[in-house]
Amino acid sequence: VESWGYDEINLNCGCPSDRVAGHGDFGASLMLKPELVRDCMRGIREAAALPVTVKCRLGVDDHDSPEFTAAFVRTVAEAGVRHFIIHARKCLLCGLSPDQNRRIPPLMYDRVFRLCLEFPDLEFTLNGGVNSLEEVESILGSAPPNLVGVMIG
Repeated sequence: VESWGYDEINLNCGCPSDRVAGHGDFGASLMLKPELVRDCMRGIREAAALPVTVKCRLGVDDHDSPEFTAAFVRTVAEAGVRHFIIHARKCLLCGLSPDQNRRIPPLMYDRVFRLCLEFPDLEFTLNGGVNSLEEVESILGSAPPNLVGVMIG
């Protein structure tokens, strides 16, 4: 993978599509199996010299408490993952389309900030609902120092 010029390897554990999460252990359904994600990321780190990152949500279905999200991050970080991209809302695997999952569950930027404070040795990027550079500047202006990025769009 290094020979292709990539900067990092990212495992997306946030996709709510039934074509992805609805068929085995893929997408957002992986958040329900943090030990499996940890083991996958450990294997990826052993096979490649690139940094590894995980993109996830704040939770899945009824598994969306701050404690659930923190436990997911803590478990996956055991594999050496140092950077998490957090979509600042949960997803519902049954009942909402992928488009609805990007709009309907409420955004909770404060929960991403809380993760930053709880895991000061990890880096985080916030995703979800940000549409302008002004919004990015506002978020980063009040964020903990380990919120190192904000995704737009």
